[in-house]
Amino acid sequence: MKLIRTLKGGFVFRLSPREKLLLSETVKFYPLVPASHHHLNKEGKSAKADENQRLLEESLAEHRAENRRLVLAMLDEPKRFRETKTGFELKLTHSEVEWLLQVLNDVRVGSWLALGEPEHEEMPEVTEENAKYYFALEISGLFQSFLLEALGVSEKSEWAAE
Repeated sequence: MKLIRTLKGGFVFRLSPREKLLLSETVKFYPLVPASHHHLNKEGKSAKADENQRLLEESLAEHRAENRRLVLAMLDEPKRFRETKTGFELKLTHSEVEWLLQVLNDVRVGSWLALGEPEHEEMPEVTEENAKYYFALEISGLFQSFLLEALGVSEKSEWAAE
């Protein structure tokens, strides 16, 4: 993925056919951070706190399901990707880039949680059960670095730098 043009309202990226497929498949992991991971507060448990937590999780689940539907629909829009001789051009507005960054961040953090929250040097062995989370962690981080660079944030994460 490479930024090829900055427009007044957004960006145009060049993607190879493989990159387009990887982006699509990675976004399909969303949402990956469990709703139970988000807490209203860390204070003691009470019936009211439990009910409020349940309501938060239900609301998050509904919001994220709708967000998933919308982001998949956005990437599936017929005019979103323009086919070229070498692959595709993807046109995104500034707000779409920020939205895609949020989705990719959820996939990346959710993958890290699914892998047991390892330190970078202590990543668990790749197994048949966890391979999809390695894939999602690495690919989402890579796409995040390209999108952040387009927004002017040039420091790449240590995950993407390898």
